[in-house]
Amino acid sequence: MSLGPVADQLTIETPEQTSLEFAVAGIGSRFLALSLDTLIQILVGIVVGIASSLIIRGIASAIPGVGIWAAAILMFFYFFLYFGYFAFFEIIWNGQTPGKRKAGIRVIKDSGRPLTPAESIGRNLLRIVDWLPGLYAVGLASAFFTKGSKRLGDLVVGSIVVRETSLSDLKPVSHAASGTVSPVPATFGALGAQQLTVDEMTLIEMFLNRRAALEPDVRYRMAEEVMRKIRPKLNLPSDVSLSTEKLLEAVAYERHSTQSYA
Repeated sequence: MSLGPVADQLTIETPEQTSLEFAVAGIGSRFLALSLDTLIQILVGIVVGIASSLIIRGIASAIPGVGIWAAAILMFFYFFLYFGYFAFFEIIWNGQTPGKRKAGIRVIKDSGRPLTPAESIGRNLLRIVDWLPGLYAVGLASAFFTKGSKRLGDLVVGSIVVRETSLSDLKPVSHAASGTVSPVPATFGALGAQQLTVDEMTLIEMFLNRRAALEPDVRYRMAEEVMRKIRPKLNLPSDVSLSTEKLLEAVAYERHSTQSYA
């Protein structure tokens, strides 16, 4: 895949010469997400601090020197709470933290793929620099002057924050709202969507999200190409009667219904 120019849209050229677009999250939505995440961190820090203080006071007289070890452990916890919080949630929620989820944004690679755990960790360790000299001054300046509102961590690992269009957004359009075929016909049983990787599910999601804007022949070819890549992992009956596109909808529906894709 090649990357098109990034302004308010992240444009990705697929091998089928079709452009896929993501709306880039602005500074405002990112600041909202950061504010919510910071509030969560503060509340957790206060609760842990109070609980730790009470526990240490209770056992300090019985175990000499426990205060020093407790303080060291507490410092490590606060370091992880501040820097590990973002990486932890972005890894398990595929590019989202609680604040990002609430703000409707997600971190992805410039190529449209999910970040690897190492990239997420590296991206968030650079918050140490972004914070300097205080109140995220470096990070805000970087986001203001770069295309795609990127802070230093995004520039280093090649990531970008985009507005979220999740499988839950696609589900009512494809199934509930249309009132056509059942998402996963009962006679089929499980299709095996849980066997697909995150990259494969992202590919399905990108196609389903963009298909309405495609020319019919390109739309058909892309659906067939996506199905060709994932078919070996699926449990498809020999007499399946659904079109390729409907099968992709069913796979997305099954995956999202049984496991949070975020």
